[in-house]
Amino acid sequence: MIKAENISKQFNGLQVLKNVSIEINKGEVVAIVGASGAGKTTLLQILGVLDFPEKDTNAKLMINNTNVLKLRNQQLAAFRNKNLGFIFQFHQLLPEFTAIENVCIPAFIAGKSKEEAVHEAKKLLDYLGLSHRINHFPSELSGGEQQRVAVARALINQPAVIFADEPSGNLDTTSAENLHELFFKLRDNFGQTFVIVTHNEELANLADRKLVMSDGKFVI
Repeated sequence: MIKAENISKQFNGLQVLKNVSIEINKGEVVAIVGASGAGKTTLLQILGVLDFPEKDTNAKLMINNTNVLKLRNQQLAAFRNKNLGFIFQFHQLLPEFTAIENVCIPAFIAGKSKEEAVHEAKKLLDYLGLSHRINHFPSELSGGEQQRVAVARALINQPAVIFADEPSGNLDTTSAENLHELFFKLRDNFGQTFVIVTHNEELANLADRKLVMSDGKFVI
């Protein structure tokens, strides 16, 4: 599903990633852990093609049989929209839109009709236990509810891979545990691949694989 080789990245002369390679199988839940500043989020952003490795290196990145580093900007945006879903620590919901409107946005970008997008969004929100909250704005939802809306938004285009950056870092213990259970339920029911950056050891230990980063590379 994902094969990355020789991923390096520096910011202002500081080497953040040092020739990192990783291979992730379809349907696998992989947790990436390590101290702050180890390079976890930078790697996640590159794997999700929100950022890019250093140019003029031997870097390679294949996702779902596509060489994403060879795609032009418009092709890359379309690939991300169709194949990748993102869940962030602070959910990044648009405050002026309701829950169902937030969920529908990626579907609209993908060119789906309003009828199709709303139908799929309602199905997902019902699956996530939020059918009674679809017309509420983010400010009217609890932290756990907001994060579940963000999960629905990540899932609406049925992406092959879900990238999550500290997804439970802003939640209380109960909401975090519920979110962790949800990831594995989604994997089991829909076959998605999850790549999760987390400081939560409980979540990391539940994963199929836990990879530790230190000083810009994986610790073997």
